Amino acid sequence: MPRPIVAISRALPGTIDLGDAEVRMGTERAFTRPQLLEFVRGATAMITWVSEKVDNELLDAAGPQLKAVCNFAVGTDNIDLKACAARGVKVTNTPNAVTEGTADLAWLLIMAVARRLIEADRYARSPLYPQQGPLGPTELVGQDLTGKTLCIIGAGRIGYATAMRSLAWGMRQLYVARTKHWDFELAPLNSRRVSLEEGLREADVVSIHCPLTPDTRGLINTAALAHLKPSAILINTARGPIVDEQALVDALKAGKLYGAGLDVYEREPQVHPDLIPMTNVVLTPHIGSAAARFRAAMTEMACANARAVIAGTEPPNRVI
Repeated sequence: MPRPIVAISRALPGTIDLGDAEVRMGTERAFTRPQLLEFVRGATAMITWVSEKVDNELLDAAGPQLKAVCNFAVGTDNIDLKACAARGVKVTNTPNAVTEGTADLAWLLIMAVARRLIEADRYARSPLYPQQGPLGPTELVGQDLTGKTLCIIGAGRIGYATAMRSLAWGMRQLYVARTKHWDFELAPLNSRRVSLEEGLREADVVSIHCPLTPDTRGLINTAALAHLKPSAILINTARGPIVDEQALVDALKAGKLYGAGLDVYEREPQVHPDLIPMTNVVLTPHIGSAAARFRAAMTEMACANARAVIAGTEPPNRVI
């Protein structure tokens, strides 16, 4: 029998262990759509990156022998789950491995916005610093976080890890979720579940960690942003379309919030042009899980999922 083929759309870090399967490996850069369609032909399993759209067209290109789409991410909004289910194609993801790195990045963004890192970095690199001498007590003064309120939108693993990190600042935590989450409500977090409006109104920092669904697309819009304090910070490390970027731009220009930290974008990889020059907005290019240890763990998980499906056993991280 021919060897199974695993088509990996991007170069992966860490150890690639796919048993006896034939491995096709992409590079760091994305394929064009025609190139991707050709790349997956004849594959038994695909290991896909979050930016690859897995739809009927791509499934058709792979062929009827395809058994699995193993997403190199925890979210699966890039995959047409119904189309996969209709063809009997299993879909897997890489939960847990992305948790700590993404929570770390959320806090990197929180601190960078609160302490005006973009402005401080630009000033330190400029000739003005040595020309003007040491800053005075009233210059580049940012916000402290001690004792403030953090609102987590989306009470999953990453939201929990982000909330846990806030304990170091003695912060109070609120969370927005469809159901009660006892891990949030019990010690050490002792969080309180609130409505979106209540959470936005009370929060000093809002950090988004919910999945992208029809219900959450555009969740943070003009009406939602109107509830924020002018001193509030908005962070998004989840999915870009959860935030209406034009509404965010308008709110920032009007001084309706202190600043924002974004790792994801509504029309990724395009960034709203009005966000780019704003010094109270910190931008990163979707690197939430991009720490060496966690990316290697994601590779290990994706390969384990693919090996299991090829072997006819249950994959460890099956979505459907």
